[in-house]
Amino acid sequence: MVPIISFVGWSGIGKTTLLEKLIPELVRRGYRVATVKHVHHFSIDHEGKDTWRHRKAGAACTIISSAEQLAMIRDVDHDASLDEIREKYAGDVDIIITEGFKQERAPKIEVFRAGEHPSPVFADGRDLVALVTDTDFSLGVPSIGIAEIDRLADFIEDKFLKH
Repeated sequence: MVPIISFVGWSGIGKTTLLEKLIPELVRRGYRVATVKHVHHFSIDHEGKDTWRHRKAGAACTIISSAEQLAMIRDVDHDASLDEIREKYAGDVDIIITEGFKQERAPKIEVFRAGEHPSPVFADGRDLVALVTDTDFSLGVPSIGIAEIDRLADFIEDKFLKH
């Protein structure tokens, strides 16, 4: 089963910036990485474009395809769980990294900067497997420096990818 790791933390703390550094390192090591970003609302289907027109005409699923990319826009009646996303859309990768999904039961790595907030979001340790931080904050899980991308990749590789 493809492992899922959720990167969590306060809004604006640097999760996306960290992932922009981590993903290339995992890819360099030979892994196929999928990412899932949880948001409340979004639109990639812009008014007037062909896919938007197809959906307005009643298509429940629209796929746009080129030689380099494929994207699907599908109507859903619920907020898909990580297990459902893994099963239906990302079974051909080595690891799924999410940003958000705080409420899902998945291993979590929290990004925490001491100057921004008094304590981590997941200080209670629920599903927390590591803390990426710029300070000495002990939560009983490995603490990795924000700039230590190789060490973070090693941790993920050892804990989730080497079987």
